[in-house]
Order: sequence, then structure tokens, then C-alpha cells
Amino acid sequence: MSETETPEVIEAEKVEEVSQVEEISTKVETKTEVETKTEVETKTEEKPEAKTKVETKTEEKPEAKTKVQDKWGIAHIYSSYNNTIIHVTDLTGGETIAISSGGHHVNADRYESSPFAAMKAANVVVETSKIKGITGLHIRVRAVGGVGSRVPGPGAQAAIRALARGGFKIGKIDDVTPIPHDTTRKKGGKRGRRV
Repeated sequence: MSETETPEVIEAEKVEEVSQVEEISTKVETKTEVETKTEVETKTEEKPEAKTKVETKTEEKPEAKTKVQDKWGIAHIYSSYNNTIIHVTDLTGGETIAISSGGHHVNADRYESSPFAAMKAANVVVETSKIKGITGLHIRVRAVGGVGSRVPGPGAQAAIRALARGGFKIGKIDDVTPIPHDTTRKKGGKRGRRV
């Protein structure tokens, strides 16, 4: 402390310093208030947009409610080397919706199992099923099975393709060929079929 400075002068300087600090703090406070006000304003400006977004979402919901649920059925395709039978039922399998076979659409016996006959049969089934309101199909493919062939005939693939092209949603595609678990004998005798 110098000799010229009295305690009164020192107190006056301290008061000035405190007042300067207060001015600075008020400036900082006003700046932060202005910043927060602008932030609040921008947030309030953004909120109406968010409300419109919510309103548009609520407008879309009734459309989803009016959407018709899919009506599913099961297409049973029996495909051997002699014929192809396509049988559409409801999900329980108890009610027949449509049925057709390759033999209905060709004249010669040898063409009953052909892909062309299977496609024609599938197209008939598609038309009948659409009229009755079916929109989706689960497909079950069956070969002869048992002691016979476990490989589906040539019409199975063509029938599946025709059903898919018919505009149905395709669910599961299962192979339901019956497979024996016992010692059932094939026909033909001890020495087999003699040709």
C-alpha cells in the first residue's frame, strides 16, 4: 500500500471494481436471456411443424383401418406321373373353394400330367378363388408317396408358377408327401415286374 492511498480511496476503488463486475454479469445475463429467448422462439416455431406432422400421421391411420385383411387359403397340389390335381380349401382344409385337374383340360391321357395341363388347371382355380375373395395361398405339394414315387410329377412346378402369377400372396410351400415308416411291400412280387 502506498502512502498516498487512504483506506477511503481503497474502498472507493473496491466499490468501482464491484460495480464493473456487476455490469459485466448483467451483460452476460442479458446475452444469455436473449439467446434463450431466441432458442425458445425457434423451438416454438418448430412445434407447429411437428403438430402438422402428427396431424398427417393421424390422417393416415383411418386409411390403414379401412384396409381389408388378407383372406388365406391352402392350395393342395397332388402331382403324379399320371395327373395333376389342384384343390384350394380354407385354412382348416374342411371347405373346398376350388378344384381342377389336368385331365379336365386335355384330350389324351398321356398329356394329363404335363405342365401345360397343370397350368390350365391352376388358371381355372385362380379365377374361382378370386371370385370367392381369397388373396393369399399356402401351398402343399404332394407326390404319390407311400410305396410309390416320392418325387412330384412334372406338373407341380407349373401349377405353383401359375398360382403365383395369378396375383395371390404366397405363404408357406410345404412338401406333404406321405412317407412310410414300416415294411410295406411294393407291388410286383418277389422277382419284380416282368416286362
